[in-house]
Amino acid sequence: MKTEQERYWSKCARTFMSDQEYIVGKRVLDAITERIYKEGELGDVVEFGCGAGYFTRALAKNARQVIATDLSDEMVRMARIHLQGFQNITIHKANCEDTSFPSERFDAVFIGNLIHVAENPTRILQESHQILRDKGLLLAVDFTAFGMNWFERLKLAIRYFRKWGMPPRRGRHKLTPDQLVSLVEEVDFRTEEIQILGDRTKALYLRGRKQ
Repeated sequence: MKTEQERYWSKCARTFMSDQEYIVGKRVLDAITERIYKEGELGDVVEFGCGAGYFTRALAKNARQVIATDLSDEMVRMARIHLQGFQNITIHKANCEDTSFPSERFDAVFIGNLIHVAENPTRILQESHQILRDKGLLLAVDFTAFGMNWFERLKLAIRYFRKWGMPPRRGRHKLTPDQLVSLVEEVDFRTEEIQILGDRTKALYLRGRKQ
């Protein structure tokens, strides 16, 4: 039986790529992509919340292997369509709060726009910590209304509602850099960098390391 979260995101899957560009704007998406490119060699990577594969391509550029995962069957299907031809990408359905991956399996975990919508973000971070190798890399990206003026927040909300309706319950839509750092460090990660990317629309980009 599908969860509420899976049902919500499944209905967005077919047009997720173009809808995301419309809602948050291509400039902030490009800024995130460029920041991912700057990470350099990533080794074996697992991506939580791959959606239709928007950031998966950027991860694959510097990764030996990317296992891209999403909770939604429909998102997984769209990701497979968009990522055809990438030899180092494998796509799976998985619940990022409780995966079947062995401990210390990956060099890096990428969490894409999940912390601010997840009911239990701590559980996602705990799972990330468990499957990362010693000194493994955590990359967490989340869109946020933090740092946006009221008019831009209103326009963003209207664009979101037009495409996807009411947002999921329990969202942290004004997630601050300090809040994201606190969540990560409570699970024994050390924050190496926290940035706010974007101009009118904002995203947090956190780089952390397993202790």
